[in-house]
Amino acid sequence: YTDMNAIRRDEVCDNIHSIYVDQWDWEKIITAEDRNVEYLKATVRNIYGAVRRTLAIVKEKYPVLTTELPMQIAFVTTQELEDKYPDKTPKEREHIVAKEYGAVFVMQIGNRLKSGEKHDGRPPDYDDWALNGDIILYDALLDIPFEISSMGIRVNRESLISQLKAEGKEERLNYEFHKMLVSGALPLTIGGGIGQSRLCMFLLEKAHIGEVQVSIWPEKEISKCKSQGINLL
Repeated sequence: YTDMNAIRRDEVCDNIHSIYVDQWDWEKIITAEDRNVEYLKATVRNIYGAVRRTLAIVKEKYPVLTTELPMQIAFVTTQELEDKYPDKTPKEREHIVAKEYGAVFVMQIGNRLKSGEKHDGRPPDYDDWALNGDIILYDALLDIPFEISSMGIRVNRESLISQLKAEGKEERLNYEFHKMLVSGALPLTIGGGIGQSRLCMFLLEKAHIGEVQVSIWPEKEISKCKSQGINLL
């Protein structure tokens, strides 16, 4: 695991996006037998449990806070969302399901749905599209689906080759990482990132990520925040 700090200079800044990115990134070695949906769900439940315990500690320290999270996180696949809400966009589907459950893990991101569209993009040589997802909480203050983590069981030899073929990027098999994975020189893993400022923003009921992190903002964003009484750090 690492305390990751980075600059995304081309990020379009708004109340939940900053050019300064801070995440806890983690990677865990697993066995071939662990590469299944139940192991993925168990890992998600562990992370979500840690978030709920953190919320309880924060609320004990700051009783003015009112944020609530459900006891359990729900699980839904992107295809199930498309089947249920075919006339909605992926983000609209996430909003509906996040508001319904309060906390949800949207699974299987990257592959094309029955409609031929993708729910969202994922590199073909990163997560296994059948074994990944996003942890999304419902932010009542902003009335939005609030993603705090993107994670998943990483590709193995078979899923790497299959996903590269699906994206027409088979030339990547000549890259060092890809050759090592295909040859079995690298271990199988599960991993992800947890947004630090995102999580702080949610737990402290803030409307702008600039209220919990120091960053650089466009003048337009600064003016908008001033007009709404939001104090950027």
